[in-house]
Amino acid sequence: MARSLPAPPAGDLWVFAYGSLMWKPGFPFAESHLARLHGYHRSLCIWSVVHRGTRRRPGLVFGLDAGGSCVGMAYRVPPKSVTPTLEYLVERELVTDVYHPRLHRVHIPDGAVQALTFVVDRGHWQYAGRPSMREVTATVATARGRSGANRDYVTNTFTHLQELGIYDPHLDQISQALRDHRS
Repeated sequence: MARSLPAPPAGDLWVFAYGSLMWKPGFPFAESHLARLHGYHRSLCIWSVVHRGTRRRPGLVFGLDAGGSCVGMAYRVPPKSVTPTLEYLVERELVTDVYHPRLHRVHIPDGAVQALTFVVDRGHWQYAGRPSMREVTATVATARGRSGANRDYVTNTFTHLQELGIYDPHLDQISQALRDHRS
């Protein structure tokens, strides 16, 4: 799987985070900025069979799907930490090869940088497409995987986006549906 990673640029590595990497990066970084990636949007479009679900009861996790734009975080990893960070990200994000790791231009306050992104592979069997709100709510409310409850993953991402001042209307609807489902 490591060979599917693009060659990192010389020097610093930038990593674009749009889901749990925002609130739990798990790697050292020298700086972080709000960032926007054009051409992709944050979507609960991946059946999780490891971290937030199982093969028997899959969860749903975020992927970058085609179209629109996504506001997230860009983390600058210093050169001495690039290799261990890439090894960590391969282990964490490429468990089932559902993502295409790519370098994409992301916009930060001082301009633009090339950042490592994880874009969903629409041809992969785990690609969920656009499940209905009912299916999303029922799945997220009950699924659990190696990294914990699917509900916690979605709620933590929503809360972190709010704390950063990022408004995601679709995730807002999902969070409200989960609150309604609980009551």
